[in-house]
Amino acid sequence: MPRTKIAFMASGTETSNAAHRALAAEYGDVPAEEADVIVALGGDGFMLQTMHATQHLDTPVYGMNCGTVGFLMNEYHEAHLLDRLSAAEEEVVNPLRMRAIGVDGKVHEALAINEVSLLRAGPQAAKLRISVDGKVRLDELVCDGALVSTPAGSTAYNYSAHGPILPIGSDVLALTAMAAFRPRRWRGALLPNTAQVRFDVLQPSKRPVMADADSRTAGLVISVEITSDPTIRHRILFDPGHGLEERLIREQFV
Repeated sequence: MPRTKIAFMASGTETSNAAHRALAAEYGDVPAEEADVIVALGGDGFMLQTMHATQHLDTPVYGMNCGTVGFLMNEYHEAHLLDRLSAAEEEVVNPLRMRAIGVDGKVHEALAINEVSLLRAGPQAAKLRISVDGKVRLDELVCDGALVSTPAGSTAYNYSAHGPILPIGSDVLALTAMAAFRPRRWRGALLPNTAQVRFDVLQPSKRPVMADADSRTAGLVISVEITSDPTIRHRILFDPGHGLEERLIREQFV
């Protein structure tokens, strides 16, 4: 049986670079375009970077934690990596597609595996109008910001904003408000993953708002449209019993 071809990608820290050297010496290292599997060495942030950078390959990504946060990562061990890869469980995640209109009229498009977020960019609270599938659902949300999260991202920024944790197979998105002032304590909604969500920024000059897709900024915006993109698949590998769905469930009982 041919040996599994692995592409190792490191975040650039001293720890991840040392891990890269050790693993490459033991298992070999090929370019990502030639690999059967990509192994990302770092934290969750680098895992997202790796998935974005290799999404055109449809190659599964197996993360090993060499960073501080590792919700998407497996534990780091140098031994028996081929056995771990062979036994790994696969989860498939579809990203969000953001289309934002900047205050200068420019269109910004980006993909987000975790979330698309809007945040106030000035001293005053943001004012947002929220529409779902072309129908206005909230005329005015006064808040520090709001976000739309995938199930994979529901334990990240969404969870910090007190949003719900979503099982991977739930086919829903979380719309979560951050520090909602009016309606008082409004925390958001659960939406089908087929929904198109639109945010319109009210009073953008007085109350500027910036938009991010997985922390990649589109700058100041006047509107943002968000949809799930089922044509793009991110394949993530986890050790048995430690898959993303299990982690999502376990996190709710901590």
